[in-house]
Amino acid sequence: MEDIDSRDIAQETPAKDVFIAPSIHEQAILAGGSYTHHSPVPETLAIDLSTECVLGVDEAGRGPVLGPMVYGLLYLPLSRHRHLLAETHHFDDSKVLTPAVRSSLMQTLCTPDTDLYKHCGWATRVMSARDISAGMLKPAGTYNLNAQAMDATIDLIKDVFAKGVNVREIYIDTIGSPSVYQKKLERIFPTVLITVAKKADSLYPCVSAASVCAKVTRDAALEVCYQTYAYEDAVDGEPKASADGWGSGYPSDARCTKWLRENMNSVFGWGTECRFSWGTAKDLLEAKGSGIRVEWPTEDDAEGMRVTDFFTASPAAEQNNETNELATWFGRPATEEVF
Repeated sequence: MEDIDSRDIAQETPAKDVFIAPSIHEQAILAGGSYTHHSPVPETLAIDLSTECVLGVDEAGRGPVLGPMVYGLLYLPLSRHRHLLAETHHFDDSKVLTPAVRSSLMQTLCTPDTDLYKHCGWATRVMSARDISAGMLKPAGTYNLNAQAMDATIDLIKDVFAKGVNVREIYIDTIGSPSVYQKKLERIFPTVLITVAKKADSLYPCVSAASVCAKVTRDAALEVCYQTYAYEDAVDGEPKASADGWGSGYPSDARCTKWLRENMNSVFGWGTECRFSWGTAKDLLEAKGSGIRVEWPTEDDAEGMRVTDFFTASPAAEQNNETNELATWFGRPATEEVF
């Protein structure tokens, strides 16, 4: 899976005091569930839903072996797009901003009476490690990461339209080929001007802001997941450490791989915070696991049979005067002589 250079690891590591946004649903995160969060429609748009808006979408956490992948979306009036986001608040690609700056911007976005809160609506889709792996490890009809990501993006945008927001322009950081992805979205949203581009988070302020929503939500989700381990070794009720204990969650981060090695159950591996479909997790389980392999037998003797076949005897059984147990459960069939 995607990895990062050592110089980028610090940028991807959650801030020590990351802002816990309303997009953090702790119960769902700890249960390994995926979920969607939407902010209220901003008051300036709620007053007049005919206002033309621009919308951006970006993700955070595509490559890590630990924690969720999060899709972020942000929309605001077209007339305020660059001035409010780029010139006033200096949004940029979340990988360029420091963890502390990202967290501060998100907090401003969520604080009533600020200009960001009044004019911007946002949403996140938290895709849990458990659900990502379940889709990728399906024995048939694999639900790959690109397909999961596209569905998350499309559903988030549809939700905004359902709220009555007048979206006129959409900018999205690409998944795979920009032209193929853009054509797919244009078929789904034919009345909107759509731009799908590489590095869109550094080109379009609404995508930069969406990337901050996604990244801060992922950072806080990692913190929530880590606390379940930190409190196991708590001293005087205080957790041992922050989520810095497993670092950024990327396989190239030495803190992450060290934590995986030291906290692996030989049979079950790790908790719902781990993407078992990643090569890093698979390799560790094979090398250090119990060696127990589970095979699920499949019964194919009923393949292709009709429901009625279970209630009637086969021709061979009829010739041998044999009867199916289910066919006589409520008594034997009536013969012609009865009538």
